[in-house]
Amino acid sequence: MAKPQLLLCLAVASAALLLVAAAKKSGDVTELQIGVKHKPESCSIQAHKGDRVKVHYRGKLTDGTVFDSSFERGDPIEFELGTGQVIKGWDQGLLGMCVGEKRKLKIPAKLGYGPQGSPPTIPGGATLIFDTELVAVNGEPASKSEDDDASSEL
Repeated sequence: MAKPQLLLCLAVASAALLLVAAAKKSGDVTELQIGVKHKPESCSIQAHKGDRVKVHYRGKLTDGTVFDSSFERGDPIEFELGTGQVIKGWDQGLLGMCVGEKRKLKIPAKLGYGPQGSPPTIPGGATLIFDTELVAVNGEPASKSEDDDASSEL
């Protein structure tokens, strides 16, 4: 009787290892990752907690599926940074960003939509990837030369 139990244990252990490997391959992260893709030459205006910011973004799942994009709509989102008006990954990942700067944020589920997700587009436990561009802080856009540099696609 020990042999079937041993086989069952081996099967369960193998399945668990496959799940762990699949999670790592999928691009899931456990902590916020911030990648600066473009920084303007001068940074006269930075985003701080409580600032009213305007941000262009493209949100994707780790498999590359785009679930939302202000770039395609031509309408950046505007909100007060650091006050819970957006997901925690944004409130943390956009701090200190310069007007005209572009960042890629990899946001773990705990700083995104959590285990419940945001059906039907964002599954529970999803890591989110955002390409972001800070357009303005407190109504102040980038200077003209910075704006020209920052308008190229992410």
